[in-house]
Amino acid sequence: MTAYSVDRRGFVGGLAAGALLGAGSARAAVPALPKSPVALNIIDVGGALALLQAGFEAYRAAKPELVSKITFVKAPAPELAGKIKAQQSAGRVDIDLVLTGTDGLAAGIEQGLWIELLPKYADKFGNLEGKYLEGAAKMQKLAENKGITLAYYPSGPLVEYMPEKVKQPPQTAEELLAWCKANPNRFMYARPANSGPGRTFLMGLPYILGDKDPKDPEKGWDKTWAYLKQLGECIEYYPSGTGATMKELGEGSRDMITSTTGWDINPRVLGTVPKEARVATLKGFHWVTDAHYMVVPKGVSDEHLAVVLDLMAYLLTPEAQAYTYDEGYFYPGPAVKDVPLSMAPKESQEAIKEFGRPEYEQMIAGAPLETPLDAKGQVAAFKKWDQEVGGAKVKK
Repeated sequence: MTAYSVDRRGFVGGLAAGALLGAGSARAAVPALPKSPVALNIIDVGGALALLQAGFEAYRAAKPELVSKITFVKAPAPELAGKIKAQQSAGRVDIDLVLTGTDGLAAGIEQGLWIELLPKYADKFGNLEGKYLEGAAKMQKLAENKGITLAYYPSGPLVEYMPEKVKQPPQTAEELLAWCKANPNRFMYARPANSGPGRTFLMGLPYILGDKDPKDPEKGWDKTWAYLKQLGECIEYYPSGTGATMKELGEGSRDMITSTTGWDINPRVLGTVPKEARVATLKGFHWVTDAHYMVVPKGVSDEHLAVVLDLMAYLLTPEAQAYTYDEGYFYPGPAVKDVPLSMAPKESQEAIKEFGRPEYEQMIAGAPLETPLDAKGQVAAFKKWDQEVGGAKVKK
Protein backbone atom coordinates (compact mmCIF):
# COMPACT_ATOMS: atom_id res chain seq x y z
CA MET A 1 0.00 0.00 0.00
CA THR A 2 1.11 3.56 -0.52
CA ALA A 3 0.14 6.39 1.77
CA TYR A 4 -2.63 8.69 0.58
CA SER A 5 -2.15 12.40 0.16
CA VAL A 6 -5.18 12.91 2.37
CA ASP A 7 -5.26 11.61 5.92
CA ARG A 8 -6.00 7.92 5.52
CA ARG A 9 -7.13 7.85 9.09
CA GLY A 10 -9.68 10.50 8.60
CA PHE A 11 -11.17 10.14 11.94
CA VAL A 12 -12.85 12.54 13.97
CA GLY A 13 -15.88 12.94 15.71
CA GLY A 14 -18.72 10.71 16.40
CA LEU A 15 -22.32 11.41 16.87
CA ALA A 16 -24.99 11.41 19.44
CA ALA A 17 -25.41 7.98 20.94
CA GLY A 18 -28.61 6.09 20.30
CA ALA A 19 -29.78 2.52 20.13
CA LEU A 20 -28.21 0.47 17.40
CA LEU A 21 -31.50 0.16 15.61
CA GLY A 22 -33.08 3.35 16.86
CA ALA A 23 -36.62 3.85 17.93
CA GLY A 24 -39.74 4.71 16.03
CA SER A 25 -38.32 3.88 12.58
CA ALA A 26 -39.86 1.25 10.36
CA ARG A 27 -38.11 -1.56 8.55
CA ALA A 28 -38.41 -1.70 4.79
CA ALA A 29 -37.91 -4.32 2.13
CA VAL A 30 -34.50 -4.23 0.49
CA PRO A 31 -34.89 -3.08 -3.14
CA ALA A 32 -34.79 -5.85 -5.73
CA LEU A 33 -31.41 -6.66 -7.22
CA PRO A 34 -30.99 -5.48 -10.84
CA LYS A 35 -31.43 -7.84 -13.78
CA SER A 36 -28.18 -6.64 -15.37
CA PRO A 37 -24.90 -5.54 -13.72
CA VAL A 38 -24.39 -1.94 -12.63
CA ALA A 39 -21.25 0.21 -12.35
CA LEU A 40 -20.63 1.55 -8.83
CA ASN A 41 -18.89 4.78 -7.87
CA ILE A 42 -17.30 4.81 -4.42
CA ILE A 43 -15.65 7.80 -2.75
CA ASP A 44 -13.17 7.35 0.08
CA VAL A 45 -12.40 10.30 2.36
CA GLY A 46 -11.08 8.39 5.36
CA GLY A 47 -8.64 5.83 4.01
CA ALA A 48 -10.77 2.69 4.21
CA LEU A 49 -9.76 1.72 0.68
CA ALA A 50 -6.22 1.15 1.91
CA LEU A 51 -7.68 -1.56 4.12
CA LEU A 52 -10.42 -3.00 1.96
CA GLN A 53 -9.89 -2.44 -1.74
CA ALA A 54 -9.08 -6.15 -2.05
CA GLY A 55 -12.44 -6.88 -0.39
CA PHE A 56 -14.29 -4.71 -2.91
CA GLU A 57 -12.49 -6.42 -5.78
CA ALA A 58 -13.28 -9.86 -4.34
CA TYR A 59 -16.99 -8.95 -4.25
CA ARG A 60 -16.93 -7.70 -7.84
CA ALA A 61 -15.17 -10.88 -9.01
CA ALA A 62 -17.67 -13.09 -7.15
CA LYS A 63 -20.76 -11.24 -8.40
CA PRO A 64 -20.26 -10.26 -12.05
CA GLU A 65 -24.03 -10.53 -12.53
CA LEU A 66 -24.46 -7.56 -10.14
CA VAL A 67 -21.38 -5.38 -10.67
CA SER A 68 -19.77 -4.55 -14.01
CA LYS A 69 -17.07 -2.32 -12.53
CA ILE A 70 -16.23 -0.27 -9.44
CA THR A 71 -14.70 3.19 -9.73
CA PHE A 72 -12.87 4.55 -6.70
CA VAL A 73 -12.30 8.24 -5.98
CA LYS A 74 -10.42 9.76 -3.04
CA ALA A 75 -10.96 13.22 -1.57
CA PRO A 76 -10.20 15.13 1.65
CA ALA A 77 -12.92 14.75 4.27
CA PRO A 78 -13.70 18.50 4.55
CA GLU A 79 -14.72 18.54 0.84
CA LEU A 80 -17.17 15.64 1.09
CA ALA A 81 -20.37 17.32 2.28
CA GLY A 82 -20.17 20.11 -0.29
CA LYS A 83 -19.58 17.63 -3.11
CA ILE A 84 -22.54 15.43 -2.14
CA LYS A 85 -24.82 18.40 -1.52
CA ALA A 86 -24.06 19.86 -4.95
CA GLN A 87 -24.98 16.57 -6.64
CA GLN A 88 -28.19 16.28 -4.63
CA SER A 89 -29.18 19.87 -5.44
CA ALA A 90 -28.64 19.17 -9.12
CA GLY A 91 -30.66 15.94 -8.90
CA ARG A 92 -27.73 13.89 -10.22
CA VAL A 93 -26.20 11.78 -7.48
CA ASP A 94 -23.47 9.66 -9.05
CA ILE A 95 -21.76 8.52 -5.83
CA ASP A 96 -23.23 5.23 -4.63
CA LEU A 97 -21.24 4.63 -1.46
CA VAL A 98 -19.11 6.82 0.80
CA LEU A 99 -16.29 5.47 2.98
CA THR A 100 -15.60 7.97 5.73
CA GLY A 101 -14.30 8.53 9.21
CA THR A 102 -16.38 10.22 11.86
CA ASP A 103 -15.59 13.64 10.36
CA GLY A 104 -17.41 13.14 7.05
CA LEU A 105 -20.09 11.08 8.77
CA ALA A 106 -20.83 13.89 11.24
CA ALA A 107 -20.84 16.64 8.60
CA GLY A 108 -23.27 14.65 6.42
CA ILE A 109 -25.58 13.89 9.32
CA GLU A 110 -25.70 17.56 10.27
CA GLN A 111 -26.72 18.47 6.72
CA GLY A 112 -29.12 15.54 6.19
CA LEU A 113 -27.16 13.99 3.31
CA TRP A 114 -27.31 10.26 4.17
CA ILE A 115 -30.14 7.75 3.88
CA GLU A 116 -31.29 5.91 6.99
CA LEU A 117 -29.81 2.41 6.94
CA LEU A 118 -31.03 1.13 10.30
CA PRO A 119 -33.45 -0.19 11.25
CA LYS A 120 -34.82 0.22 7.74
CA TYR A 121 -32.52 -2.39 6.17
CA ALA A 122 -31.51 -4.19 9.37
CA ASP A 123 -32.56 -7.57 7.94
CA LYS A 124 -29.73 -7.27 5.40
CA PHE A 125 -27.09 -6.99 8.12
CA GLY A 126 -28.32 -9.43 10.75
CA ASN A 127 -27.55 -8.92 14.42
CA LEU A 128 -24.94 -6.16 14.21
CA GLU A 129 -24.71 -5.70 17.95
CA GLY A 130 -23.91 -9.38 18.30
CA LYS A 131 -21.35 -9.32 15.49
CA TYR A 132 -19.39 -6.23 16.52
CA LEU A 133 -16.53 -6.01 18.98
CA GLU A 134 -17.47 -3.94 22.03
CA GLY A 135 -15.61 -0.84 20.83
CA ALA A 136 -17.05 -1.13 17.33
CA ALA A 137 -20.58 -1.47 18.74
CA LYS A 138 -20.05 1.77 20.68
CA MET A 139 -18.86 3.48 17.51
CA GLN A 140 -21.93 2.15 15.69
CA LYS A 141 -24.16 3.92 18.20
CA LEU A 142 -22.55 7.19 17.13
CA ALA A 143 -23.72 6.73 13.54
CA GLU A 144 -27.33 7.76 14.29
CA ASN A 145 -28.51 4.90 12.05
CA LYS A 146 -27.08 6.63 8.96
CA GLY A 147 -23.81 4.68 8.79
CA ILE A 148 -22.50 1.14 9.24
CA THR A 149 -19.20 0.63 11.06
CA LEU A 150 -16.72 -0.97 8.66
CA ALA A 151 -13.41 -0.98 10.54
CA TYR A 152 -12.41 -0.11 14.10
CA TYR A 153 -9.36 0.63 16.20
CA PRO A 154 -8.59 2.07 19.63
CA SER A 155 -6.49 4.77 17.95
CA GLY A 156 -4.68 7.06 20.43
CA PRO A 157 -3.53 9.65 21.34
CA LEU A 158 0.09 8.53 21.33
CA VAL A 159 3.24 10.58 21.01
CA GLU A 160 5.76 9.18 18.55
CA TYR A 161 9.42 10.13 18.74
CA MET A 162 12.89 9.31 17.53
CA PRO A 163 14.84 7.88 20.49
CA GLU A 164 18.21 9.29 19.41
CA LYS A 165 16.72 12.81 19.50
CA VAL A 166 14.37 12.43 22.48
CA LYS A 167 16.35 10.61 25.16
CA GLN A 168 13.66 10.95 27.82
CA PRO A 169 10.14 11.07 26.33
CA PRO A 170 7.57 13.19 28.19
CA GLN A 171 5.39 11.26 30.62
CA THR A 172 2.86 14.02 31.35
CA ALA A 173 1.20 16.82 29.39
CA GLU A 174 3.25 19.31 31.41
CA GLU A 175 6.47 17.55 30.42
CA LEU A 176 5.42 17.60 26.74
CA LEU A 177 4.85 21.36 26.94
CA ALA A 178 8.17 21.91 28.71
CA TRP A 179 9.98 19.79 26.09
CA CYS A 180 8.30 21.72 23.25
CA LYS A 181 9.34 25.05 24.79
CA ALA A 182 12.91 23.83 25.26
CA ASN A 183 12.97 22.45 21.69
CA PRO A 184 10.92 24.94 19.61
CA ASN A 185 9.61 23.75 16.24
CA ARG A 186 10.61 20.13 16.93
CA PHE A 187 7.08 18.96 17.91
CA MET A 188 4.16 18.87 15.48
CA TYR A 189 0.61 17.66 14.94
CA ALA A 190 -1.75 18.11 11.98
CA ARG A 191 -4.99 20.10 11.75
CA PRO A 192 -7.57 18.03 13.67
CA ALA A 193 -10.34 18.48 11.06
CA ASN A 194 -8.39 16.35 8.57
CA SER A 195 -6.09 14.21 10.73
CA GLY A 196 -6.81 11.11 12.78
CA PRO A 197 -3.87 11.66 15.17
CA GLY A 198 -4.66 15.39 15.30
CA ARG A 199 -8.29 14.75 16.19
CA THR A 200 -7.42 12.04 18.67
CA PHE A 201 -4.91 14.32 20.40
CA LEU A 202 -7.52 17.08 20.57
CA MET A 203 -10.20 14.79 22.01
CA GLY A 204 -7.82 12.89 24.29
CA LEU A 205 -6.34 15.92 26.04
CA PRO A 206 -9.43 16.66 28.20
CA TYR A 207 -8.99 13.25 29.85
CA ILE A 208 -5.23 13.70 30.29
CA LEU A 209 -5.61 17.22 31.70
CA GLY A 210 -8.61 16.38 33.91
CA ASP A 211 -10.92 18.87 32.24
CA LYS A 212 -14.44 19.49 33.54
CA ASP A 213 -16.36 17.69 30.77
CA PRO A 214 -14.39 15.83 28.06
CA LYS A 215 -17.56 15.57 25.96
CA ASP A 216 -18.26 19.34 25.89
CA PRO A 217 -15.59 21.25 23.94
CA GLU A 218 -17.43 24.56 24.31
CA LYS A 219 -18.01 24.65 28.07
CA GLY A 220 -15.93 21.80 29.51
CA TRP A 221 -12.46 22.19 27.95
CA ASP A 222 -10.97 25.26 29.68
CA LYS A 223 -7.70 23.46 30.47
CA THR A 224 -7.46 21.90 27.00
CA TRP A 225 -7.87 25.15 25.06
CA ALA A 226 -5.41 26.98 27.31
CA TYR A 227 -2.90 24.15 26.94
CA LEU A 228 -3.20 23.98 23.15
CA LYS A 229 -2.64 27.74 22.83
CA GLN A 230 0.52 27.48 24.92
CA LEU A 231 1.70 24.46 22.97
CA GLY A 232 1.09 26.34 19.74
CA GLU A 233 3.72 28.93 20.67
CA CYS A 234 6.47 26.36 20.07
CA ILE A 235 4.93 24.74 16.94
CA GLU A 236 6.14 26.14 13.63
CA TYR A 237 3.05 25.24 11.61
CA TYR A 238 0.24 22.66 11.39
CA PRO A 239 0.10 20.45 8.26
CA SER A 240 -3.32 19.92 6.69
CA GLY A 241 -2.97 16.12 6.97
CA THR A 242 -1.11 13.47 8.95
CA GLY A 243 1.14 12.27 6.13
CA ALA A 244 3.25 15.44 6.31
CA THR A 245 3.96 14.91 10.01
CA MET A 246 5.20 11.38 9.34
CA LYS A 247 7.37 12.59 6.47
CA GLU A 248 8.96 15.27 8.65
CA LEU A 249 9.57 12.83 11.50
CA GLY A 250 11.16 10.41 9.03
CA GLU A 251 13.33 13.10 7.44
CA GLY A 252 14.47 14.44 10.82
CA SER A 253 12.95 17.93 10.61
CA ARG A 254 10.74 17.05 13.63
CA ASP A 255 11.64 14.89 16.62
CA MET A 256 8.21 14.18 18.08
CA ILE A 257 4.64 14.11 16.70
CA THR A 258 1.20 12.88 17.69
CA SER A 259 0.28 9.39 16.50
CA THR A 260 -2.10 6.43 16.78
CA THR A 261 -1.50 2.67 16.72
CA GLY A 262 -2.04 2.52 12.97
CA TRP A 263 -0.10 5.66 12.10
CA ASP A 264 2.74 4.27 14.21
CA ILE A 265 2.88 0.89 12.48
CA ASN A 266 2.04 1.62 8.83
CA PRO A 267 4.52 4.43 8.02
CA ARG A 268 7.30 2.26 9.47
CA VAL A 269 6.15 -0.62 7.24
CA LEU A 270 6.25 1.76 4.25
CA GLY A 271 9.65 3.16 5.22
CA THR A 272 8.39 6.73 5.66
CA VAL A 273 9.39 6.59 9.33
CA PRO A 274 12.44 4.64 10.57
CA LYS A 275 11.68 1.32 12.21
CA GLU A 276 13.33 2.43 15.48
CA ALA A 277 10.76 5.18 16.17
CA ARG A 278 9.02 4.68 19.52
CA VAL A 279 5.68 5.63 21.05
CA ALA A 280 4.57 6.74 24.50
CA THR A 281 1.41 7.81 26.31
CA LEU A 282 0.90 10.69 28.73
CA LYS A 283 -0.26 10.27 32.33
CA GLY A 284 -4.08 10.12 32.54
CA PHE A 285 -4.31 8.61 29.04
CA HIS A 286 -7.63 7.26 27.75
CA TRP A 287 -7.98 5.72 24.29
CA VAL A 288 -10.22 7.76 21.97
CA THR A 289 -11.53 5.14 19.56
CA ASP A 290 -11.91 5.52 15.82
CA ALA A 291 -13.78 3.84 13.01
CA HIS A 292 -14.45 3.85 9.29
CA TYR A 293 -18.08 3.94 8.19
CA MET A 294 -20.08 3.16 5.09
CA VAL A 295 -22.81 5.71 4.27
CA VAL A 296 -25.12 6.08 1.28
CA PRO A 297 -26.11 9.51 -0.11
CA LYS A 298 -29.78 10.32 -0.56
CA GLY A 299 -30.67 10.14 -4.25
CA VAL A 300 -29.03 6.80 -5.12
CA SER A 301 -31.32 4.73 -7.39
CA ASP A 302 -33.03 1.62 -6.02
CA GLU A 303 -31.09 -0.64 -8.42
CA HIS A 304 -27.76 0.71 -7.21
CA LEU A 305 -28.89 0.75 -3.59
CA ALA A 306 -29.78 -2.95 -3.76
CA VAL A 307 -26.26 -3.82 -4.90
CA VAL A 308 -24.63 -1.42 -2.43
CA LEU A 309 -26.49 -3.02 0.50
CA ASP A 310 -25.41 -6.46 -0.68
CA LEU A 311 -21.80 -5.25 -0.95
CA MET A 312 -21.95 -3.68 2.54
CA ALA A 313 -23.21 -6.94 4.04
CA TYR A 314 -20.35 -8.83 2.37
CA LEU A 315 -17.77 -6.39 3.78
CA LEU A 316 -18.90 -7.32 7.31
CA THR A 317 -18.15 -11.03 6.84
CA PRO A 318 -15.07 -12.37 8.67
CA GLU A 319 -13.41 -13.16 5.33
CA ALA A 320 -13.68 -9.55 4.15
CA GLN A 321 -12.92 -8.11 7.59
CA ALA A 322 -9.60 -9.98 7.65
CA TYR A 323 -8.35 -7.56 4.97
CA THR A 324 -8.62 -4.68 7.46
CA TYR A 325 -5.39 -5.74 9.16
CA ASP A 326 -3.72 -4.37 6.01
CA GLU A 327 -0.17 -3.30 6.90
CA GLY A 328 -1.17 -2.12 10.33
CA TYR A 329 -2.49 1.31 9.45
CA PHE A 330 -5.79 0.94 11.37
CA TYR A 331 -4.41 -1.56 13.87
CA PRO A 332 -5.93 -3.96 14.63
CA GLY A 333 -8.73 -3.12 12.13
CA PRO A 334 -11.58 -5.66 12.23
CA ALA A 335 -14.91 -4.35 13.56
CA VAL A 336 -16.47 -7.79 13.98
CA LYS A 337 -15.63 -10.58 16.41
CA ASP A 338 -13.60 -13.71 15.70
CA VAL A 339 -11.29 -12.36 12.99
CA PRO A 340 -7.79 -13.35 14.18
CA LEU A 341 -4.62 -12.12 12.47
CA SER A 342 -4.17 -15.67 11.15
CA MET A 343 -7.10 -15.02 8.75
CA ALA A 344 -5.37 -11.98 7.23
CA PRO A 345 -3.33 -12.11 4.01
CA LYS A 346 0.23 -13.35 4.48
CA GLU A 347 1.70 -9.89 3.78
CA SER A 348 -0.42 -8.42 6.58
CA GLN A 349 0.69 -11.09 9.02
CA GLU A 350 4.35 -10.52 8.16
CA ALA A 351 4.15 -6.71 8.35
CA ILE A 352 2.48 -6.74 11.76
CA LYS A 353 4.84 -9.40 13.07
CA GLU A 354 7.84 -7.24 12.12
CA PHE A 355 6.56 -3.72 12.80
CA GLY A 356 3.78 -4.19 15.36
CA ARG A 357 4.37 -3.64 19.05
CA PRO A 358 3.72 -6.51 21.48
CA GLU A 359 2.90 -3.96 24.21
CA TYR A 360 -0.17 -2.72 22.30
CA GLU A 361 -2.29 -5.63 23.48
CA GLN A 362 -1.63 -4.74 27.13
CA MET A 363 -2.03 -1.01 26.46
CA ILE A 364 -5.43 -1.57 24.80
CA ALA A 365 -6.60 -3.74 27.69
CA GLY A 366 -5.19 -1.43 30.34
CA ALA A 367 -6.70 2.00 29.56
CA PRO A 368 -10.32 3.17 29.26
CA LEU A 369 -11.92 3.28 25.78
CA GLU A 370 -13.76 6.52 25.04
CA THR A 371 -15.90 7.27 22.00
CA PRO A 372 -15.15 10.49 20.10
CA LEU A 373 -17.25 13.61 20.39
CA ASP A 374 -20.74 13.58 18.93
CA ALA A 375 -21.45 15.31 15.61
CA LYS A 376 -22.28 18.68 17.15
CA GLY A 377 -19.31 18.54 19.52
CA GLN A 378 -16.96 17.58 16.75
CA VAL A 379 -18.00 20.45 14.52
CA ALA A 380 -17.71 22.87 17.47
CA ALA A 381 -14.28 21.58 18.50
CA PHE A 382 -12.81 21.85 15.00
CA LYS A 383 -14.24 25.31 14.51
CA LYS A 384 -12.83 26.52 17.82
CA TRP A 385 -9.42 24.99 17.10
CA ASP A 386 -9.36 26.62 13.65
CA GLN A 387 -10.37 30.02 15.02
CA GLU A 388 -8.49 30.16 18.30
CA VAL A 389 -5.58 27.72 18.18
CA GLY A 390 -4.02 26.90 14.84
CA GLY A 391 -6.08 27.89 11.80
CA ALA A 392 -3.76 30.77 10.89
CA LYS A 393 -0.76 28.43 10.93
CA VAL A 394 -2.17 25.58 8.82
CA LYS A 395 -0.04 24.82 5.79
CA LYS A 396 -1.14 22.62 2.88
